[in-house]
Amino acid sequence: MSSKELKHKPLVEAILELRWPLQTPAPGVEVDPNYRLVLGRFSERIQSDYPFHEPLPTAQIPDEMAAHMPQHRFRTRQNAWPLVQIGPGIMTVNETDSYTWPAFQQRCEKAVASLFDAQPAREEFQVQDVALRYVDAVDVDFQKENVFTFLSEKLKTNVSLPESLFVGSAVQSCPVAFNWQVSFPHDEPGGIMTMRLAMGKRHDTPALIWETVVQTSKERLVISPSTFPQWLSKAHLLADDWFFKLIDGELERRFSGEN
Repeated sequence: MSSKELKHKPLVEAILELRWPLQTPAPGVEVDPNYRLVLGRFSERIQSDYPFHEPLPTAQIPDEMAAHMPQHRFRTRQNAWPLVQIGPGIMTVNETDSYTWPAFQQRCEKAVASLFDAQPAREEFQVQDVALRYVDAVDVDFQKENVFTFLSEKLKTNVSLPESLFVGSAVQSCPVAFNWQVSFPHDEPGGIMTMRLAMGKRHDTPALIWETVVQTSKERLVISPSTFPQWLSKAHLLADDWFFKLIDGELERRFSGEN
């Protein structure tokens, strides 16, 4: 289950996301009472790693209407990744092309430690849920290759409809749109494992997009600076294992630069 470095990574984005509960002083209103204080303290703690601050358009939305929406982005360099985002009840760490697991792991652990350290009442702060998400993409000419065939032959995933639906019908059997999702419970690190497969585009080129999400709620694990590193390692091992089992064969050779 060891991670391998691929020469041509299909990675679009790696994302760590933490959410924490908000208060509801009135119906339809959710607030993070410490948000403005935490925002300032958090930005101070990450400034040496992420010196470029970028307010997002959502920063113009009143805080009580921006529940779990990132409002501020902090980058390592202007218009560059990796980056960290924060908003009422949410914090994310995002990485794209330059992703390596050791570097991303370190950034996630430091960001989570900074988030907890920025809380005015750290001992009362609770994370509602945490998710490690990988979005990958591979170019596919769907005019020449049926998405069902590609999934079966390249990703060992069988999704189909009865052929009888298309026999004697004016409906063509090659889909022009596809979006499929499945979730399973997992025991380590404990929570829900979700996979999404969809037809889409990457850099304006038709592609199959697949997303792998390992998610854990506070009912399964109390997230803290001391428990988070172990959770992160286990979540990555699970996502990494699924990724390499799915691409085993032709796709792994392509991503490795062997084809």
